[in-house]
Amino acid sequence: MIKLPIFTFIILTTLISFLVLITTPPKSYYHSLFISNSFSDNSSVANHLYTLTKRPHVAGLQANVDAATYVLSIFMSCNLLSHVTYYVFVLTYPVYRSLVLTTSSNLEKTIVFDLVQEVYDGDPYVEVAHELLPTFHAYARSGTAVGPMVYANYGRVEDYTTLREMGVNVSNTVVLARYGKIFRGDIVHNAYSAGAIGVLIFTDKKDYGGERWFPNDKWMPLSGVQVGSVYDGIGDPTTPGWPSTGECERLSDEEVENEGNVPLIPSLPISWADGDAIIGTIGGKVANMDWQGGEDSPIYRVGPGPAIANLSYEVSIYEKKTKVFKSKCLCHSREDVSRFVILGNHRDAWTFGAVDPNSGTVTLLEIAQRLEKLQKRRWKPRRTIVLCNWDMEEYGLIGSAEWVEENRENAICKGRRLLEPARQVQDPDNSSQTIYQSWLASNNDTTIGRLEGAGSDYAAFVQHIVTPALDMSFGNGYLVYHLMYDDFVWMKKFGDPMFHRHAAVASIWGLVALRLADDEV
Repeated sequence: MIKLPIFTFIILTTLISFLVLITTPPKSYYHSLFISNSFSDNSSVANHLYTLTKRPHVAGLQANVDAATYVLSIFMSCNLLSHVTYYVFVLTYPVYRSLVLTTSSNLEKTIVFDLVQEVYDGDPYVEVAHELLPTFHAYARSGTAVGPMVYANYGRVEDYTTLREMGVNVSNTVVLARYGKIFRGDIVHNAYSAGAIGVLIFTDKKDYGGERWFPNDKWMPLSGVQVGSVYDGIGDPTTPGWPSTGECERLSDEEVENEGNVPLIPSLPISWADGDAIIGTIGGKVANMDWQGGEDSPIYRVGPGPAIANLSYEVSIYEKKTKVFKSKCLCHSREDVSRFVILGNHRDAWTFGAVDPNSGTVTLLEIAQRLEKLQKRRWKPRRTIVLCNWDMEEYGLIGSAEWVEENRENAICKGRRLLEPARQVQDPDNSSQTIYQSWLASNNDTTIGRLEGAGSDYAAFVQHIVTPALDMSFGNGYLVYHLMYDDFVWMKKFGDPMFHRHAAVASIWGLVALRLADDEV
């Protein structure tokens, strides 16, 4: 009579222990699974990138809507509760631009620039190249500037100090400056402050070029033009500080100008080849050695003149309705419902955007797919993880800023949390060590620095609502930044041929999120 209850008790306790073992493994078990080879899928990452970069997808245009639809479909296929938020933004697109250079006083010698990035033999994107917007600066001022050329190095404040010391008067001139060192919008602002009436910004071979260039090597081609925004604010220019939704109040054009974040003179980006041609027509004193170009470049002089530039630019302004996606893990936390861990990046690109931004987009999608696999194994986060895919970043961090202005949830992040996952993830370029070990071996400082400036979508979190944030990247930049050559071919040949770096970043980024979501403190 006694043996049966004892036997039953033993069986029940064994079953209970077994069920606990199966259903509630430690969080570290799930974290190890997340970064395991069985969860990583390089081929899926490559397929996502190929799909997202089939066409140029500038913010507000149909191709970007199609990209948004694709991202949403992947989130939903991962059984993530997905939400779409709509905002109405004010954007600018180029209607007309021209650049003519007169190189002699009798107006007989002129150079008319075609301002076109060239396709190459065998370019797989030749059929959609016409969808690329003409090279331009977003939010540049419409107008015409006619004046002698002055070369101003990188267009920094100290460069104009040097010009004054050399006796060069910048007033009523068109400035030629090169990309690098400072934000392009500050280049235009500094030129205006110095008295210039127009600005041309070129990508110098010294900074972006090589002996061979794409498609034969990773370097920028001669005709490559770095497009981008010259607006130096955060968020829609007409709704500073409040979300750009529906029929909300907006600043007038005059009020936007008075805010001081949009340029007051026309500007245009030009190629390395066009910059070289202009440099060859500028006279005056020889520029300092640190202002010179590469070994095979012409001698850089500061001017002014004798060449006279005629720059014309006309812009159209449109209100565009766009989508911002937010997906949440279905396994909402019941332990700490008031806090969120937010992972996000943007979707819009100036061209095909294989590196910027879609290397980040596909990494986010890889994380979403791994989170689905964890959920199938009964993992539940202590705090809710939110995946965001914003739009309109390239114009001025607009999508993320408007979302932040409307949603002030708090994401918790500490620098030390990044170092721990870096010790656990294998270096994709050296299988004998972790990313952290490679980091140490590179002699780079492993201290997590402060996020400053407005380089990406973290800016609104840090600067508007003082929320801790991390900005993560792999490598030290790339040579086709904002060019039409930032495409799947470049990534496949030079950026990450096996897509193992994408997978490694997904492991670190996702593991940081898991630690923030699952750790007790």
